[in-house]
Amino acid sequence: MLSLLIFLPLLGSLVVALLPQKQTAWFRWIALVVTLADVVLAGLVCARFISAESGYQLLEQADWITLPLGRLGVASIDYLVGVDGISLPLVGLSAVVMLVGVVSSWHNTDRNRAYFALYLLLTGTVMGCFLALDFFLFFLFFEFMLLPMYFLIGLWGGPRREYASIKFFLYTLFGSLLILLVMIGLYLSVIDPVSTAVMAGFATEPGAVTPDMIRLVQQHLQAGQLDPAQLVHTFDMRYLADGRNYLSHAFLNPATEPMVLGLPARMLAFWVIFIGFAIKLPIVPLHTWLPDAHVEAPTAISVVLAGVLLKIGGYGFLRIVWNFFPDGAAQYAPVLGALGVLSIVYGGLNALAQMDLKKMIAYSSVSHMGFVLLGMASLTAEGINGAVYQMVSHGLLSAMLFLLTGVLYDRTHDRRIDSYRGLMTPMPQFTILTAIAFFGSLGLPGFSGFVGELFTLMGSFESGWLPGWLTAVGTLGILLAAAYFLWTLQRMFFGPAWIRPIWTRHDTTISLTDLTRREKLLLIPLAISTLVLGLFPNLIFDLTGATVGQWLERFRV
Repeated sequence: MLSLLIFLPLLGSLVVALLPQKQTAWFRWIALVVTLADVVLAGLVCARFISAESGYQLLEQADWITLPLGRLGVASIDYLVGVDGISLPLVGLSAVVMLVGVVSSWHNTDRNRAYFALYLLLTGTVMGCFLALDFFLFFLFFEFMLLPMYFLIGLWGGPRREYASIKFFLYTLFGSLLILLVMIGLYLSVIDPVSTAVMAGFATEPGAVTPDMIRLVQQHLQAGQLDPAQLVHTFDMRYLADGRNYLSHAFLNPATEPMVLGLPARMLAFWVIFIGFAIKLPIVPLHTWLPDAHVEAPTAISVVLAGVLLKIGGYGFLRIVWNFFPDGAAQYAPVLGALGVLSIVYGGLNALAQMDLKKMIAYSSVSHMGFVLLGMASLTAEGINGAVYQMVSHGLLSAMLFLLTGVLYDRTHDRRIDSYRGLMTPMPQFTILTAIAFFGSLGLPGFSGFVGELFTLMGSFESGWLPGWLTAVGTLGILLAAAYFLWTLQRMFFGPAWIRPIWTRHDTTISLTDLTRREKLLLIPLAISTLVLGLFPNLIFDLTGATVGQWLERFRV
């Protein structure tokens, strides 16, 4: 079932790419059917998921690459996918947002075969990132995701699309190279205790390996009593997270502390891989690619970028950075929390200063992702659960905000806030849904945005790792969000109705129509979702609770 979530979109992409150009009507329908099937599959995965269990579920594993290297041991890479309480909510979010993006792209007529082929390729790689439990497999999907996004922005974007797409690609590629460096270091430092037990003769096959055999292999490993040729190196995330699987002389062994540039090697590796994922989230000051990418990307791609792709950075923090380097996350928690607060305040101040509606929403995303980092830095159950919830909530709300911006831009080809007044009169349905998205994003009680921010702040206040004043400063983000969203609502929707697009020299009358059936089909379910999650947050917390509880055991003081 998990493999279908990944490979069904990839197969759909191949089919679209191979169809003759004259079959134009088929391209969007294939994309719609495939993304709708992913939503159904994600629902089935949720139905089969046992929320009381804290481990990985629905695992699928197959040998992929096994290469004997003599005295260097054995190189092993597996196709390994699975879900737990951290990844499952993001898989569901991805399925919904990718479907929304297809419907939003329905009237695209510009090279639509290439567009939908790339879009489905992006869908499959995004799903792969959230489901992969082999670091090499994760990196493959993470890196391959750059290709469709580069073309989707660079070919179908706005006037400065080439600049925005190259900037996005270079920033993210730089982050990927940092992740690659640490991935190689971890691979050389860690062994697969199950496969090593078979190679060392403790068992005849992996299924016969018992927990006692694994402990024996780990003891021999730390004592240096295993033949190097019998060591099976691995990218399996389950083993990378366990310090007992590290070679005694390994560069990144938690028990040894070789120094590099005045820092312990593990702490240096922590910061290197943190920066790699911080670019993707993004965290100030590594955020500058995001406003440009959002402004120039077509509406559907802005929806996917804000709704899903930014969440891969936050997911990478939990699944990889915090999971493999808990010592670094604990030691530098105050610095990480400070970076989160910096993003909250800086993003909010920049959003307040914007006149372009898309750019304002982009900076608001920087601010809201700051809450995610603050919650993760707290290393508390409230903070981590709140961070995952905030990612889901922001995914829905940001998708809704960019769709609303696209509705207005389709009619007037102008995104400037000061070009509009009194939109409530000609577009009452649009106004109501915009108000819901704004109030949800600024954290009004009853909406999902309130729950996410509340729990990240609660976790931060309760944390023994973070100073209380840091959280107090972070609450300014809520005030700033209220300022820029309410100020925008007042300027654009209240008062006498008039429109002055930037491309005109004087006031002009443009006939504005309210939401079409397709636009309501996109926006109303998102509005209902943010209300339902705000009133029933346990829909997410029931999935994340057990996993987060087990995950936090390594941080107990």
